[in-house]
Amino acid sequence: MSVRTVSVREGRRLARSIAVGPHILTADEPDPISTDTGPTPGELLLAALGSCTSMAVRAYADRHGWQLHHVDVDLDFDQRGQIIKNIRLAGDLEPDQTERLLAVAGRCPVHRLLTGDVSVVTVPTITTSSRPPQGHALPN
Repeated sequence: MSVRTVSVREGRRLARSIAVGPHILTADEPDPISTDTGPTPGELLLAALGSCTSMAVRAYADRHGWQLHHVDVDLDFDQRGQIIKNIRLAGDLEPDQTERLLAVAGRCPVHRLLTGDVSVVTVPTITTSSRPPQGHALPN
C-alpha cells in the first residue's frame, strides 16, 4: 500500500482538495448539495478499487507473458450498498488464464482492505483561535 500521506483540505461548500504527494484531486457532492466539482467520496473509493483491480490483473498477465490486450473495470453501488465490480478482459486467453486473472482481481490490495477486518484510528487535533474571548486577556 501507499506510503505517502493523503491530506484533505476544506474548500467551497462541500468541495475538498486532496493532496497525495505531488498530485491534487478534488472531491465534492453533486448539485444541489454542493457544486459537483469532483467525484464524491464514494466514487473515489470505487475508483481506487477499480484502478487497483485493473493494475493487479495487468501486472499478473504481463508477468506471465499472457496475451491480455485490454482490461476494463466498471464499478457501482447496488441498492443495498454492495459494490458491483464488472471486469472485461480482452485478449487471446485460455479459460484457465481468464479464471486466474479473475482470482487475482479479487486479491488486489484495495479489495483485500475493503473485505478484510479494517480498523480506522481517529487522532483528533484541536486548534483554537489565537484571539481571547471578549473581555479576557491572554496569560503572560
